[in-house]
Amino acid sequence: MKDFDPKWRDFPHFIIGITKEIWEDRQISLLETCYAPKIVVRGAGGMKTGNQAVIDDTMAKMAAFPDLQILAEDVIWSGSETQHYLSSHRTVITGTQTGDSAYGPASGKRYYARCIADCSVTAGMFDDEWLVFDSSAIVKQLGHDPRDFVRRQIIAEGGPAKAKRPFTPDQDKPGAYTLRGNDNPWGARFAGILTHVMGKDFAVIPREYDRAVRVEHPGGQGGWMPSFAEAAWMGLRSSFPQAKFTIHHVIGNDEAGRVPRAAVRWSLDGLHEGYGRFGAPTGAKVHVMGISHAEFGPWGLQREFTQYDEIAILKQIEIQTGKF
Repeated sequence: MKDFDPKWRDFPHFIIGITKEIWEDRQISLLETCYAPKIVVRGAGGMKTGNQAVIDDTMAKMAAFPDLQILAEDVIWSGSETQHYLSSHRTVITGTQTGDSAYGPASGKRYYARCIADCSVTAGMFDDEWLVFDSSAIVKQLGHDPRDFVRRQIIAEGGPAKAKRPFTPDQDKPGAYTLRGNDNPWGARFAGILTHVMGKDFAVIPREYDRAVRVEHPGGQGGWMPSFAEAAWMGLRSSFPQAKFTIHHVIGNDEAGRVPRAAVRWSLDGLHEGYGRFGAPTGAKVHVMGISHAEFGPWGLQREFTQYDEIAILKQIEIQTGKF
C-alpha cells in the first residue's frame, strides 16, 4: 500500500495491527504520527477534535484499565490508494477496572463489550472517525444501573446545564472524509433491510434472516433466530416511532475466502415519544448514532452486529427531562 509502512500487508492488517500497537502494546506516542493533528472523532458520548484529545482519553483509559485488550472481530472496508480508505472495525474490548475512571471508583471488576469504529485513513494517517461503544454493557458489568449511572454523571458534571453533551449533529465539524462507501451489492442489500426495518416493515426480518441467525445488540444483548432480531430492533424503533432514519455510509465486501459482509452507519433523529428500551415516553429530542455489521450465508443474513450507545441516549433524555 502506498505511503503505509511496508510491514502492513493490506489495509485490514494495518487497522488491526496499529490498534494493537497503540492500545495494547502501549505505544501511545504513535498517536502523534498516525492520527492527524486536527482529526474529528465523533463518539456517541461526545466529540473530540485533534490527536491530543485522543491521547489524553487513551491515557485515562489505560490508567483505569491497565490490562485492556482490543480483540479484532472484523474489518469491513472500502477505498483505495487513490482516495481515502474507510474501515468499519468491529472489536471486543475487555479490561479490569483497577483505577478510577469516568465509570466510577476502581471496582476490580472486568468487562467485555463490543465497539465499532468507522475510521478514515489517508496515506497511513487516521483523519476522521465515528465511534460507538456498547457503554451500557460496560456500565452494567462494572456494577451500575444505567439510568442511575447517567444521573450521577450529570450531577458530577455540574447538572443538566453544564453536563458534557453526547454527540448530536449540531456539534459536528467538517472532516476529511466525505465519501459514502462503495457500490457493492451486499452493502446495498443490508442497507435495504435496515431501511425496511426502520420503515416499520418488520416482516423483512424473517424474509431476509437465516432461521439460525445470531444477533448482537447493545446492552450485551445476544440471541438467536429472527424473532430475537425483531424484538431487539422493535425496542429501539418503538422508543422513537417518528424519528427520521438516515443512512450515512454503506460498505459491502465479498473477498475471496470470506463470507459476504456489509457495514452500514446510520442515525435516528427525533423525539422519545414511545415505550421501548428507554422507558416511558418523555418527549426528549434524541440523536442515535448507529453502526451495523452483517454476514450473509446461503440461507440469508446469518450474523448481525448492531451498536448504538444506550448511555448516550439516556443522557440526552435525562439532561432534558430529569429531576435533579
